[in-house]
Amino acid sequence: MAEPEFSATGVRIDRWPRSLTRAGEVRIEDGRLSLLTSYGSEIDSAPVGKVRAGRPWFAKPDETVATVNGTRYRLSGSERLLEALKRATTRP
Repeated sequence: MAEPEFSATGVRIDRWPRSLTRAGEVRIEDGRLSLLTSYGSEIDSAPVGKVRAGRPWFAKPDETVATVNGTRYRLSGSERLLEALKRATTRP
């Protein structure tokens, strides 16, 4: 199995108004973004080209808001996620 292009563990994943996991994982692998629980179960996933992500003005430096399959998630604890998504979507 190949290494993922990006992986961040210990990420808090919230779907307003509740927390889904406090120690989840965000992974970009084979052109897909996956949100996983601390046990490795998939919360949601989509091709990186279909994911919208950004940092609202009110967010902390380590928070990102991502829309995956029409559902908004707040991801806390991964400062490099936005740049990894940008890199993954610009690859040929």
